[in-house]
Amino acid sequence: MDAPLLELTETPDAADLAALGANLTAFNDADAGPSDRRPLAVFVRGENGLVAGLSGYTGWGWLYVQWLWVDESLRGQGMAGQLLAKAEAEARQRGCHGAYIDTFNPHGLHVYQKAGYQVFGELPDFPKGRTRTFLSKSLS
Repeated sequence: MDAPLLELTETPDAADLAALGANLTAFNDADAGPSDRRPLAVFVRGENGLVAGLSGYTGWGWLYVQWLWVDESLRGQGMAGQLLAKAEAEARQRGCHGAYIDTFNPHGLHVYQKAGYQVFGELPDFPKGRTRTFLSKSLS
């Protein structure tokens, strides 16, 4: 049998990524039980299309907010809090007991803390000169 080949690429094949995800999911399901992972998104549309949105997923009883964006014209009006509240309500309907998010934006950090999220970890200089902050919130 030939030795395994270690390959590095910045252009991974979609089929390889799908196989990687499927194998990791199967491993995690066997190890920790099924995640019941489901996508979750909240969008705000204006006359010219998307003006705000949140995207993430629920799994293993948690909501993960991967992306949250609000157009500059709506910032400072509580829109991020509304997006979070809508996603959290759906997560509770799905049986979730917690939510988590991360940011390296100081304003985003303030918004998430105002929405009840608490810091549980930090990575300094991620990106350089900023701190990536990880926050969580109980949904119980």
